[in-house]
Amino acid sequence: MIKAECLQHTGSFKFRGGRAAISALSKDIRAKGVIAFSSGNHAQGVALAAQDFDIPAVILMPSDTPRLKVENTRSYGAEVVFFDRATDDRDAICDDLAKARGLTLIRPYDDAEVIAGQGTVGLEIAAQAAQLGIEAAEVLVPCGGGGLTSGIALSLEADAPKMRVRPVEPERFDDVARSLESGCIQSNTEKAGSICDAIITSQPGNLTFPILHRLCGSGLAVSEEDCLRSMALAFARLKIVIEPGGAVALAAALFHPDKITGDTVIVVATGGNVDTPMFTRALEAMTP
Repeated sequence: MIKAECLQHTGSFKFRGGRAAISALSKDIRAKGVIAFSSGNHAQGVALAAQDFDIPAVILMPSDTPRLKVENTRSYGAEVVFFDRATDDRDAICDDLAKARGLTLIRPYDDAEVIAGQGTVGLEIAAQAAQLGIEAAEVLVPCGGGGLTSGIALSLEADAPKMRVRPVEPERFDDVARSLESGCIQSNTEKAGSICDAIITSQPGNLTFPILHRLCGSGLAVSEEDCLRSMALAFARLKIVIEPGGAVALAAALFHPDKITGDTVIVVATGGNVDTPMFTRALEAMTP
């Protein structure tokens, strides 16, 4: 079973959390505008949500963000400010802009309202699975900071307690898997350098990790090659477009079945915002 969040508004699940967080602000605070930092999907989700409420939005984006995501973010009316993810202090830049303009920060994952918004994915999984008579399953979720993964886990705890969430990450950036194994938050030594840019974070969130630790099974890590092959297969067999970071869960299901237990697997395809060169690379990965 595939939960195709790549078909969501702005091409990813991030619109859910962005809109939930902005809608929770008081009218006066909301009117001043919001700020967010993102490599693209949270950026677009917050930008569209801000547009819906007719408020300003400033988005900090890494300078190596795929052009498609930058253009899409601007198309929703947001102001884009670039930073170098390897050398710049993103948080300091964000704080300065927020204070100078009176903007409210909408965090990509470590925010209770964002987690609640992302958790609606889990509510839908539970409801749709129940319609098919499915009670127990391994639910594979692409995981960065853990907002979506923890939100889904909380929803399934309430509505489908026999389902188990498994976070999935790219190799070399498996901070969540290592954190779950050790029982405390672990960090990645690298900040960039993966095609799965949408889910690259330095470490799990302070809000999300306790939820992940309590409710999730062990994490999984997949190679970039597996992600590219999964993107090509999703297009060929399912007729959906998935970006590399959004394909990690499908890659785990397809190429690492020995690490998954149970007869039923539910895969979340989190985003489809991939530019032409990367999608071409994925298709070429399946060429004989």
